[in-house]
Amino acid sequence: MSSGVFILLPTILLLFNMKLETQIRKDGIYVKFFPFHLSFKEYKWNDVKKSYVRQYNPMSEYGGWGLRWGLAGKAFNVSGDKGLQLEFLDNKKVLIGTNKAEELKATLLHINQLKD
Repeated sequence: MSSGVFILLPTILLLFNMKLETQIRKDGIYVKFFPFHLSFKEYKWNDVKKSYVRQYNPMSEYGGWGLRWGLAGKAFNVSGDKGLQLEFLDNKKVLIGTNKAEELKATLLHINQLKD
């Protein structure tokens, strides 16, 4: 067995086991991107200047899917082309991918955190 298999197999397993979990709460947004995060990363609403659901281009804006950094900021995305865009008071940006854009928008409206 070649040494390439020892690199390729774990990489394939990693890709198939990636899971993005997002929780929208009254005090903030909590994101866990397994296997990169073992606990939730927290973004407080008090630090957010803008929050809105938008369509984006994963390849041109972030170079693909996964835990990515690009000119548009940081992104957590697994699939698709819709996400929650956060713009912070310090001008940093984070995009959190979603396959439930309408549900996410309704939740943000419900807790009065849709800020576009």
